[in-house]
Amino acid sequence: MRFGSVDRSDRLTLAAAFAFFQEAAISHAAVLGVGRDAMKQSGQAWLLSRLSMFMEKRPRYEENILIRSWPRGPEKLFALRDYDIMDASASSDNKTSGKALVRGRSGWLVIDLQKRRPLRVEAVTEKLPLNEGLNALLSGPVGLGSREELLLFGERQAAYSDIDFYGHVNNVRYVQWIQDMTDPDLLDKASQMRFDINYLGETLPNEKIELYSCPIENNRENSSLPEDYPACPGSAFAYEGRRTGNNKDQLVFRAELRLGN
Repeated sequence: MRFGSVDRSDRLTLAAAFAFFQEAAISHAAVLGVGRDAMKQSGQAWLLSRLSMFMEKRPRYEENILIRSWPRGPEKLFALRDYDIMDASASSDNKTSGKALVRGRSGWLVIDLQKRRPLRVEAVTEKLPLNEGLNALLSGPVGLGSREELLLFGERQAAYSDIDFYGHVNNVRYVQWIQDMTDPDLLDKASQMRFDINYLGETLPNEKIELYSCPIENNRENSSLPEDYPACPGSAFAYEGRRTGNNKDQLVFRAELRLGN
């Protein structure tokens, strides 16, 4: 694993895991004939709408890992795609351990590039394998409702390094913003991480986004978390990104992070 993917604890960061997932999805979509260039020719694009991830064990610098991604068919408006990061270290018999250290599930929209509106995903997903039974996670984002206790943390303006090929802030950048809103000591110490995010609107160059956060309860007994998504006993936080100015009440993202000690 690369040096730029770890924090002071020498372990994989949340944003780096998201970046791995993003690259795996882009590369595999191209192999399947529904990549960026193919979609652009038909005036379409993939847009990440939601992603859930459970990091059961954080890989360390220079550990050998294998990043995998596969489509899971349609679900309502979304095309599902799962991910995992495997322990690829060789054992005494030269076989990899095959243990999933990180597992994720995402929901993607197919949008019309001109109108910026969602299209039916079935026209694209019907060309893809369903991979039935190959579930990295059984559930996507849950419990991401509005919270009155959220407090303003600060403001970010979308700069050149935030903007991707499609002219808006890249999904990994939002995760980096959320990391920057969180106590770095808590992130360094966390042995497990569970993260859910819904992307609710795009951010264009130079737009200013207000960032909000607050601590939340991290107790399975009082939550609606699905059983297949293990609880991480420790600190937990909710986050929102909101537009400023005339569009002040419009949400850009809503997320929750749980850190296991």
